[in-house]
Amino acid sequence: MEYLEPFRDDDLTVTITELLVATADSSDPLLDDTVSKLLQAMRQRMEMDVVFVSEFIDGQRMFRYVDAAPGAPDVQAGDSSPAEESVCQRVVEGRVPELVADLAALPAEDLPDLPFRVGAHLSTPIVLADKRIYGTLCCFSAAPRADLVRADLDRLKMCATLVARKVELNVARGVSEPPPDWKLEPKAEYDPAGWPQASPRANPR
Repeated sequence: MEYLEPFRDDDLTVTITELLVATADSSDPLLDDTVSKLLQAMRQRMEMDVVFVSEFIDGQRMFRYVDAAPGAPDVQAGDSSPAEESVCQRVVEGRVPELVADLAALPAEDLPDLPFRVGAHLSTPIVLADKRIYGTLCCFSAAPRADLVRADLDRLKMCATLVARKVELNVARGVSEPPPDWKLEPKAEYDPAGWPQASPRANPR
């Protein structure tokens, strides 16, 4: 497949499936950019405001990748906050469903205080090959979305598998922990000297 071909609304699932096959034994850095474009296309197709990849580190939720519509809440890659104060953590723990058409309809005691209005919310854990939870892949909109269906969550789950593969490819390149400005987008040239290196006995994140 052509990694950088435009994504059409009617073939996202096919594209995700092809990428899952391509990433099974690949270290092609073009895949990084393709995953970013895929997440953007998925957000646009579902008419959501923000899609992001988060990582859980020492009790914090750090945003590693963010794609947002114009005028969306100001969420930036590199931002962090306590994981317990996030909806993401509650999804991972099973306290909040992965697909919520209107977050305001849930009991208030199930939710953290949020800095902005969240209506529809889709979130799924990013699970690495060793079964560790890296973080979450989420998307949300300010407005409720009663039209969201299980197929939308299934595509998000498939994309989460792609992100897990991307993380694992970095580990295979000798990366122990990403720098603070880590994103899905690749650099022009991969420079392992610019990343913290894993020792033979390290437990990569």
